[in-house]
Amino acid sequence: MADLKLVARQPAKVAAPPLPGLGSLVTLVAMVVTVAGLYLAREVLIPITLAILLSFVLAPLVTVLRRIHVPNVPSVLLAVVLGLGVLGVIGGLIGLQVASLATDIPRYASTIETKIGSLRGATLGRLDSVTKTVTQQVAKTTGTAEPGSTAAPGEPKPMPVEVRQPAMGPLDLAKSVLEPILKPFESALIIFIVAVFILLQKEDLRDRLIRLFGSNDLHRTTTAMDDAAHRLSKYFLAQLGINAAFGIVVGVGLYFIGVPSPVLWGVLGALLRFVPYVGAVLAAALPMALAAAVSPDWTMLFWTAGLFVVSELVTGQVIEPMVYGHSTGLSPVAVVIAAIFWSWIWGPIGLILSTPLTLCLVVLGRYVERLEFLEVLLGDRPALTPVENFYQRMLAEDPDEALQQAELLLKERSLTTYYDEVVLKGLQLAANDAQRGVIDGDRMDRIKESVQSIVDDLAGHDDRDPAPEEKEAAQAVASQAEKDVPKPAASTAEAPVPEVLAPHWQSASPVLCLAGKGPLDEAASSILVQLLGKHGLGGRMAEHESASRAGIAKLDIQGVAMVCISYLDISGNPAALHYLVRRLKQRMPDVPIIVGLWPVGDAVLKDERMHAVIGADYYTTSLREVVEMCVSVAHDHAEPTRPLAAAE
Repeated sequence: MADLKLVARQPAKVAAPPLPGLGSLVTLVAMVVTVAGLYLAREVLIPITLAILLSFVLAPLVTVLRRIHVPNVPSVLLAVVLGLGVLGVIGGLIGLQVASLATDIPRYASTIETKIGSLRGATLGRLDSVTKTVTQQVAKTTGTAEPGSTAAPGEPKPMPVEVRQPAMGPLDLAKSVLEPILKPFESALIIFIVAVFILLQKEDLRDRLIRLFGSNDLHRTTTAMDDAAHRLSKYFLAQLGINAAFGIVVGVGLYFIGVPSPVLWGVLGALLRFVPYVGAVLAAALPMALAAAVSPDWTMLFWTAGLFVVSELVTGQVIEPMVYGHSTGLSPVAVVIAAIFWSWIWGPIGLILSTPLTLCLVVLGRYVERLEFLEVLLGDRPALTPVENFYQRMLAEDPDEALQQAELLLKERSLTTYYDEVVLKGLQLAANDAQRGVIDGDRMDRIKESVQSIVDDLAGHDDRDPAPEEKEAAQAVASQAEKDVPKPAASTAEAPVPEVLAPHWQSASPVLCLAGKGPLDEAASSILVQLLGKHGLGGRMAEHESASRAGIAKLDIQGVAMVCISYLDISGNPAALHYLVRRLKQRMPDVPIIVGLWPVGDAVLKDERMHAVIGADYYTTSLREVVEMCVSVAHDHAEPTRPLAAAE
């Protein structure tokens, strides 16, 4: 027998959380300075940002022109001219529609006045008459005069005051007329000039950014830039297509409803939908007001409102989730917070640019370690892995949410795989915390109760791999959190066809699932009992004390054909497991013993010294392999087909 070295376990101590270091302070100061710079330099940064985003929109067109052998400079200039032409056509179309609409404004104003008068007579008129009647009754009762009925004698009348502005000179007149026109024109000119130079120097700017941010890690920097460019291009193209379709539907619908200038409202609807949250409301307000002015009744207004409500609901709740999916990489809460932040920093332009700017921040957080918090706060990736989420729900004593996650995961994997990939690893996290001394006995008992309740609730699930069509349907609705779980390997998916068991396996409970010494080993043993039952084999769970020195003689071994010992943690104390195996072999010399070192890994599994110390027959690190071993031996009456680590 190998010499055993007993290791005295020291009392667990939990280290105090570290104080914020200088790096955290520097990061905080940098964030404050960055926000202040964005606000103070907004007059310069807004045109540059718009130019960069415009270059992303025009870049695919430039690429197409260069593929057909158009030189770089002509292709850029042609793309910019086409962009200006599209804007000019849209602007001219809007101008013509507004001009034709302006001629009918007096007639629409008359209709509006008539409707307002009818509403006033139906509501405020009745309210005024009731108020006047009540006032007269009060005056008669109290004997006082009605308010405003008489004026005090000798009271002076108010003197009217008229404020006149001085006459404007030619320069003042020209400034008042040209300034509102020249300022937007100046900004647009700057944006297009910067966009032209960005497109002309695209490759050079890319290389300079790589040298500036990550020349030591070209792969990471290139991946980050490609990821940002791909996400932005996909977002802009998808949004452009969706908004254009929205404008077409609105224009056609308003044409059949009878609202004047439907082309104008369709174009404005497509443009205003680029403004998050309030764009659709602004796009619907003007056509609804016009519908109220055109029709003598309220039917056209209701039809117009219904058209915008239905179109926006279908677009926002059905089409956009299908087209976007997780392409932007932003969480819904991040989109709302980004809209508020960028609106505060840059005003209405910031509201329009909030999504693409925040998308760039998320990409930076994904590939720059110091900025990882941006990806955690704003991205759509889950903050916790399914294993961490399972353990956190156990700590919060909320097995219902953990069960909901389990049902989602079971649409893509078998029950055995779920237990191996999520539950056992979650139990290992709990065992580690218990060893560190951060979980007391009461909390551990509640964790065991929560785990057992989940195991009991999953008793009705079959241990089989979902069919391919079921996996595709599950992947279509699964959240990103479930997609981050490694895809399961092939397992004992289908329960075996009933066969004749070996003679000594025909008892009610041929497998004795013995819990280890750890506080959560009983939970692992109960899971194994459940899985064996789903494959036609009876199992019985026994507590660790039942195989102690005082209890081994009383252990019920009738009908036992195999013993499986569950251990979540044997670090520093393999001697206890060795003596446990020796007692079992003395009591049941002909029964093979499997030791399940569940999530420990292949390092311990292949450690021959550890095997010599423990002395078991077989070792495994997954429930799937234990089930396969037991099924193979029970039906074939042979050695296990997969002896992962048989003791010599």
